[in-house]
This record gives sequence, C-alpha cells and structure tokens, in this order.
Amino acid sequence: MARIALDAMGGDHAPQAPVAGAILALAELDPSHTLQLVGQASVITPLLDSLFTGELAQHSAVRSRITVIDAPDVIEMSDKPASAIRHKQNSSMVVGLKMQAAGESDAFVSAGNTGAQMVASTVMLKLHGDLKRAAIGTLFPTSREPVVVLDSGANVDCSAQELVDFARLGSVYAQDILGREHPAVALLSIGEEAEKGCKAVLEAHQLLKDSDLNFVGNVEGRDILAGGSERGEVDVVVCDGFVGNVLLKFYESMPTLMVGRLKKSGVESDKLANALEGFDYSDYGGAPLLGVRGVSIISHGSSSSRAIKNAVKLAVRAVESRMSEHIGRRFGGSKAAKVG
Repeated sequence: MARIALDAMGGDHAPQAPVAGAILALAELDPSHTLQLVGQASVITPLLDSLFTGELAQHSAVRSRITVIDAPDVIEMSDKPASAIRHKQNSSMVVGLKMQAAGESDAFVSAGNTGAQMVASTVMLKLHGDLKRAAIGTLFPTSREPVVVLDSGANVDCSAQELVDFARLGSVYAQDILGREHPAVALLSIGEEAEKGCKAVLEAHQLLKDSDLNFVGNVEGRDILAGGSERGEVDVVVCDGFVGNVLLKFYESMPTLMVGRLKKSGVESDKLANALEGFDYSDYGGAPLLGVRGVSIISHGSSSSRAIKNAVKLAVRAVESRMSEHIGRRFGGSKAAKVG
C-alpha cells in the first residue's frame, strides 16, 4: 500500500490537471493505494465533485481513496525557493513534504516550483548517509531502451566525488524502476578517451573505474540517442546539472524539429505519433529527486493530467520497490530511510 501526497496547486494547469491526474492514476492502480490531494480545500473539493459527476464519472468509485488536505498557501513559479519555504509554511508543497517526514504519507508529487521542491525536500526529508547533494534522475528516450541521466538540473557545479555519488544513485534507480539487474554506467564527456574532459570529469573517470559499479567509460552526447556506444548499451549517464539540464531542454525541442521534417517528407500523422513515442515528457510523468530520505517526484511545470497520472504511478513504483531504502543502504543511512 502506498499513500501518495499530490500537490494540487502546483503547475501551470493546476488544480485541474493534478486533480484529474489523481483520479486517472487511482483508476489504474491497485485499490490498496490512496492519494492525498494537498492544497486549497475550498477549490479542490468542488472540483472533485464536478469531475466525478462530469467527465470522469466512470471513475467515481475511487473517490473513497482520496483525502483532501487543506493547505491555503501556494508557492508560485516566480517565488525564490528558500524564501518561499520559509514564509509559506502552509503551502501545499511544504505541507505535503512535512506529511511524508512525519510518516503520514509515503511519497510526494508536484509540478510546481522545481527549485522550491528541491530545497524543501532536502530540508524536510534530509539526505541519506554521507551524501552531500541530491540529484534529479530523468529518463531519456533512445533508439533502444530509455536511459536515466543525472543530474538533470539540481546541481550546476559538481565535484568528482559527487559525480560518483550520482552514478550510485542512478544505478539504484535503473535497478528498482527500470529493472536493469547490473546497470551499465557511463560518464558524459567530450570524448570516449579517459584523458578527455574537465578536471572533475577526469577525476570522476578514475574514481568510477576503481569503484564496484559497472562503469563502461565515457560517452559523448551522440551516444545517448543511440542508447550506448560501440562498447555496448548504457543504462545510466552521469553529468553535472548544468550539462544535464541543457541536454534535457535540447531533447524537449527535438519533437518539434522531427515533426516539421517528417511532415515535409509526407509522413502520415499516425506514423508520426508512433515514431515520436517516448519523446513526450508525459509518458514518464516526472523525475525523482534521488538521494533524499523518501520519495519526491518532480514533474514538468506544464504537466497535463496524463503526465500527473504517470508521475503518481512512478511514485508508487518507487515506494513499492523501496528505492529510498535501497539508496540508504548504499550510502549508510538505511535505518532512517524506510519509506512505505
């Protein structure tokens, strides 16, 4: 059983998309799972009623699995993260994460202010063991199976040791969520050769080589699209958050380019949809903030109800696989890391 706290006020399309996404997720999940909608009760409750008597009436049976948690404040996208956490203690994001810290929920999902969610998750849930930073692990589609890239935006500057920590975090994610038994880890650089890259990458390469991880060496940007290099397939790609976020935004722009090119070539719409399957962020729903003692799923600000549905389902998989506890064992903090 998983209890998922969902930020009903977070995102460009809140509260409609989060509330509808919650209903759609519960309709597809085992009846043992429940959902806590955190936000302005005066807005959420009538919206629930209208959805259950309107467009989502066929899912009315899940109403008993939804609890509304009142949180009158809202952290806006424009708010500065640290200030918002300090001054908006009754916001849906702070209340939702406090619930998990208190053992009242097992995971938190939000499409709201990403910076605020990272700060609040780190402060309220704490980090595992000797970890210095958490990292965002994002699934990237490839010509093979998806790979997890981290960090994709939480940390702009990283030390060599932090890159190694990200590799360990990514390996757990690949095992628990993607089902990869012995994940192949690669380091993103400007060349496959060990002697190429900035100082942190050069040092991280040696540390990874000497580690117990399944390190396959450096990969270049083009290798991510291919899902690996000539040396074999890759499951985890490690980089700092600056590079990872640039890469993520580039990926997000690719469908527009591909659609335009393919349409000019006369490709039919249904074939276009099949060709671009996996490039829509809503397919994955969100990305976990790996390293915190719990489950915090960060969704895209423009998430649709479908994206929220998939983010909730990802949160459930993370809880059921005990991913946080697994990470805790890797970093020496398992006793304080039990979730679900």
